Amino acid sequence: MFFRKAGGVSWLVVFLGNPGREYENTRHNAGFLAADAMEKLTGTAINKLKFHALTGRCTVGNEDVLLMKPQTYMNLSGDAVGEAARFYKIPAEKVIVVSDETALPIGRLRVRRSGSAGGHNGLKSIISALGGENFPRIRLGVGGKPHEDYDMRDWVLSRVTGQDLDALTDAAQRAAKAAVCYIENGPDKAMNEFNQGK
Repeated sequence: MFFRKAGGVSWLVVFLGNPGREYENTRHNAGFLAADAMEKLTGTAINKLKFHALTGRCTVGNEDVLLMKPQTYMNLSGDAVGEAARFYKIPAEKVIVVSDETALPIGRLRVRRSGSAGGHNGLKSIISALGGENFPRIRLGVGGKPHEDYDMRDWVLSRVTGQDLDALTDAAQRAAKAAVCYIENGPDKAMNEFNQGK
């Protein structure tokens, strides 16, 4: 089902986060947790520096896929995504972005064909780079702020621990499977299967 292959690329799967040990297991790095799960699922190392990102190549079904972890920091994620999409001439509807979502309870997934940034700076950057919102996304719930006065930046950069980390790690594994399902079977199948559950 999964192979490494040379040549062109027909899909990008982009996992959003911030590089560096200080950001490990923070809410904003839920996408990087999903990248770890995708490495295990596909047997692909995401470790080659290209397009301002760590990348890895695999085949999902009959599709050649580039897996990406932008190293630009979250707010400039579009720099990496836009460069790769232009290089491989990949349309926006074949760029799947995996990111955190504070509007969802921790552990929930939401798969969508497209949508707004919803205040997420990484998605804003990618929308700007791709020239629109017409790209699929898989959003991992990281829970909302504990109270209204809590600073959102502090919240998304806070570490997830204990049962919440277990739930987020499980969601990351499902997010990797959702990306594979989206590529192999299309958006309807992926939404029906992965928008339910925890």
